[in-house]
Amino acid sequence: MRTLLKGAEVYTDGGFVRRDISICDGKISFDITGAFDVSENIEGFVVIPGFADVHVHLREPGFSYKETIRTGSMAAARGGYSAVCAMPNLKPVPSTRESLSQEIDIIERDAVVRVYPYGAITMDQSGRGELSDMEEMADNVIAFSDDGKGVQTAELMEEAMKRAAKLGKLIVAHCEDESELKKGGCIHDGRFAREHGYIGINSASEWKQVKRDIELAERTGASYHVCHVSTKESVELIREAKKRGVKVTCETGPHYLIYTDEDLKEDGSWKMNPPIREAADRDALLRGIKDGTVDCIITDHAPHSKEEKSKGLAGSAFGIVGLETAFPVVYSRLVKTGEISLERMVELMSINPRRIFGIPGGSIADGEPADICVLDLNKEYDIDSSTFFSMGKSTLFDGQRVWGEVVMNFVKGEKVFDRERDLPEK
Repeated sequence: MRTLLKGAEVYTDGGFVRRDISICDGKISFDITGAFDVSENIEGFVVIPGFADVHVHLREPGFSYKETIRTGSMAAARGGYSAVCAMPNLKPVPSTRESLSQEIDIIERDAVVRVYPYGAITMDQSGRGELSDMEEMADNVIAFSDDGKGVQTAELMEEAMKRAAKLGKLIVAHCEDESELKKGGCIHDGRFAREHGYIGINSASEWKQVKRDIELAERTGASYHVCHVSTKESVELIREAKKRGVKVTCETGPHYLIYTDEDLKEDGSWKMNPPIREAADRDALLRGIKDGTVDCIITDHAPHSKEEKSKGLAGSAFGIVGLETAFPVVYSRLVKTGEISLERMVELMSINPRRIFGIPGGSIADGEPADICVLDLNKEYDIDSSTFFSMGKSTLFDGQRVWGEVVMNFVKGEKVFDRERDLPEK
């Protein structure tokens, strides 16, 4: 089947050029001669490599009352993502070939976009004890992570890095030193916590492990990626490590780039780990995405049931959803305001994640995989979580006015989302 996309501004070689492109046998082509089965006039829109999110929680197997591979990947398709990497906080934990196979079977059956599973670093994903069967899983996982838990000893992390390096795999770390935590911590340990009587989560719990792990990565030569960076100290540690040639990369989420703890409300939607921190941390992250210290913008899409998110800041589960809001929020709050360019957004959300993790796509060129999405940058609307494809509805951005909507999304040349076909009428 040959599809012609006509008249859009197409992201090519780092910039946008108006041109026609075609999709044939799952590949991109600039050959627009001959007959086409489908011809789409998309003048006024832009075409970019599909977004790639290297940090999502799809909850299956084990927690399908929160999300499933099917619903999570449908949310990804709607959000413009052609690839997502699924974190290992599942039941069973993917720490052996056998336990991993259960997740892979569901992905092969139900995924709408490319879904790449993580393998756990430790056997029970506790950040302690015995390392997982990394060698057995290596060919079938994107990387190794214990996301949700920090690896608690330097000795265990060093051994994990050595084994991952031999396998040519990334160590992807949720950095959280539990010795720095107070029981019941739920938000950043800042002024809001003190004024409202909450137990805080301090910045050192993150940056101390980042510092430790950078030293280990430098010693072992491992490739090391830091999850959901939230503190100014972490940004500076990563910046200096990159200057020394350490193989370190990192990510952050839209909520850390936009909000501070001064914006917090007594609502479970504002509870995530790491927490939203102070203005100085947000400003450091913004500098980091501008100067290249921060490589990726991810969602940390973490759906929970309505009940689990309805118990306020202290009692709710950690985590919010983001696959269906990340693009319009980043475009509205960072691109339209002049914080970053549209091209930089594409680098942060499409190109860099693929380059770092070895995910196909990321280039609109002859013969490349047709993992592309069509964006309407002029569409203005209010975010409505009740229409989400995700089973999770907890978001900071519900009801907010945004610009930018996904018109179509293609994965391997197949149209996995079309707003005219797939969105309910309002």
